[in-house]
Amino acid sequence: MKKLILFFFVFIAAATFSIAQTGSVRGFVYDKNTGETIIFSNVLILNTTHGSSTDNNGYFVISKVPKGEYNVRVTFMGYEEKVFPIKVVAGEITTLKIELEPNSKLLNAVEIRADRLAAKTESQVSIEKITAKEITQMPSIGGTSDLAQYMQVLPGVIFTGDQGGQLYIRGGSAIQNKVLLDGMVIYNPFHSIGLFSVFETDVIRNADIFTGGFGAKYGGVLSSVMDISTRDGNKKQTKGKIGASTFGANVLVEGPIIKQGTSSGISLTYLFTAKNSYLSQTSKKVYSYIDGSLPYDFLDIYGKLTLSGDNGTKISVFGFNYTDKVTDYKSIANFDWANRGVGANFLLLPGNTSALVEGVFSYSDYTVNMKETTTGKAKTSNIGGFNLGLSATNFYVDNKLIYGIEMIGSTTNSNITEIRNGNPTTIPNTNYSTELGVYGLFKGVAGKFLYEPSFRLSYYASMSKASPEPRLALKYNVTDWFRLKAATGLYSQIFIDTKPDVDIVNLFTGYETISPESMNIVRTYKGQEISSYLQTSKHLIVGAEFDITRTITLNLEGYYKTMDGLISLNRNKYYNDDAEYSDKPDFMKKEYAIENGKAYGMDLSLKYDDDRLYVWTVYSLGKVVREDELVQYAPHYDRRHNVNVLISYQVGLSRSWEVSLRWNYGSGFAYTPNKGGQEMLDFQTGIDYDYIYANGTLQMLLGEYNSKRLPEYHRLDLSIKKRFDIFKSSILELNLSVTNVYNRNNLFYQDRITGDRVDQLPVMPSFGLSISF
Repeated sequence: MKKLILFFFVFIAAATFSIAQTGSVRGFVYDKNTGETIIFSNVLILNTTHGSSTDNNGYFVISKVPKGEYNVRVTFMGYEEKVFPIKVVAGEITTLKIELEPNSKLLNAVEIRADRLAAKTESQVSIEKITAKEITQMPSIGGTSDLAQYMQVLPGVIFTGDQGGQLYIRGGSAIQNKVLLDGMVIYNPFHSIGLFSVFETDVIRNADIFTGGFGAKYGGVLSSVMDISTRDGNKKQTKGKIGASTFGANVLVEGPIIKQGTSSGISLTYLFTAKNSYLSQTSKKVYSYIDGSLPYDFLDIYGKLTLSGDNGTKISVFGFNYTDKVTDYKSIANFDWANRGVGANFLLLPGNTSALVEGVFSYSDYTVNMKETTTGKAKTSNIGGFNLGLSATNFYVDNKLIYGIEMIGSTTNSNITEIRNGNPTTIPNTNYSTELGVYGLFKGVAGKFLYEPSFRLSYYASMSKASPEPRLALKYNVTDWFRLKAATGLYSQIFIDTKPDVDIVNLFTGYETISPESMNIVRTYKGQEISSYLQTSKHLIVGAEFDITRTITLNLEGYYKTMDGLISLNRNKYYNDDAEYSDKPDFMKKEYAIENGKAYGMDLSLKYDDDRLYVWTVYSLGKVVREDELVQYAPHYDRRHNVNVLISYQVGLSRSWEVSLRWNYGSGFAYTPNKGGQEMLDFQTGIDYDYIYANGTLQMLLGEYNSKRLPEYHRLDLSIKKRFDIFKSSILELNLSVTNVYNRNNLFYQDRITGDRVDQLPVMPSFGLSISF
């Protein structure tokens, strides 16, 4: 403990070492009504070239400002412009606390938009920065706009459908995505009905979605990162929101325990949200025309306490309990999962410096269960563990240095119950892992050139394996309206999933840690001895950005990704791994096999935004190839073409009406066809078994693996919202939405034996209302 405390103070000292010798200006920008920080706002020193934008914490730094007196202008869409004088002293830091007054009027057409400024000052390769405002522009399916619905529109993102939807990003499998909530790992962010995530939209401050080429801050994942941060509770007054629809209900309550502005100089706030689905009950009445009920239930609870100081330093404690349940779906299986966690994070401004120090410590646990109602077979998977992180950010004029350390410890447990000789037999498996990572990232500017070299060193204790991972992002501002960009890097991951890929729809996704000593895994791949079981990936991304007009932007990115040493359940196992079959190759008798893969394609997006009309069109072209010992094949989530069109329009002078629609098209997924069938006899009574007159069970023989394509998928969603000011500070919102407007029969599941077909959601109107107070 003494060493840990000493390390902490050395870390703080390193962050404060470099103090600018010229004057600097730093501070936070807040919403005057709520006390919440405003991210991506513009802070400019008038009549100079000095300025900045606030980051994800609402923090800004303007360095090397000549001493003197200036006027500062602060702007952000939806707020009153603020101009005020400051005095900059050489060798000192001027700290500002800026509050902006909300205003419904539009900014002047010549106003510099924060997103346009960020496009010129940040590399922004394969990243989408999302706020609650963007999410609410989606059609409000079930009365609620949700991150899960917005994620489906992003370039390079593939969803498998409305029910049991999984997320696949640029050729990576679902387990190759890392999700963070306030720095804490979330193992399953999406519910079984793919329209909803576990996150409450109204408390999301910012979500950074990296679809590839991300910097060294993030490790232990091959494909993508979703870094989501929640806002703090209202520092000025108690606020809330209550909503209900034909799908579910939600509640939000927030407010101060110690109000901001007291003589103590601190504030203490709370934030609590809960939402649930009662679709399993309402579907029997409201949607009785659907073949069978919709047995989807979930309950999501999140709470947060935040202690803040006047200078922006703060510490938050948070916890969540997310649950999901599917009861006897189509008489096939029962399925449920629970994700629980607790954690704390802090933001510290040490001494007379512009540096930031951030830290997080959390513990989370995820358990998923599935039991087949007909066979009695069952599966259980659990992963639990802690993550600890500490980082510092130093600012040098237009440049920035970020460095930190991260530690993740986890335990995975799995139990598979099979029926052998009429009796249930449980096969347990437990593994442990610890990952330690140190990283450094430099964001530099040289004229029109932006460069972001970074390096991460990850160490996986369960494998005694170190992984050096250099990464690089570049951008060149050719003109004010045209920019070129690129990113590349090395990535590694130790987790695998325990889901067989024979069927496209499989709600169960279990976690397992790679442990070569305890796993029944192949020792060779294509005749070569395997020297390392660490899964690795290389990313290469190139792209261009065009500001066609003030309101229209075009973004084009091409990518190529290799995936080496991927570990999966062995589809080619035919023999037991014992002395009798010692002459057989590993790939025919081991439980786990090694595969390599690659993914390549391009994403094109066109966005129009004049703050009243919002149009976003996205086209993705991609191909994913995996290769095992025997064949090269397309995984089940390989989709060649994907198109999304999102339109949102606010009507009237007061913009109290909003109409949104979204259309999605996807070409067919790969699947393995049936080749034939045969009768299977179990000979349970041994030598006396009457195999001539006995009735066996039908077993299907599969054809060439993933050699066929399912039908194409397309769906149109529509919603209309109307807001009423019912009291001085209360708003009533009514919402009418329709899912699958033209009632497209999109395939969800087809029984291999009976041929019975189950479709995705049919046309489903829904009505909801909410009251904000």
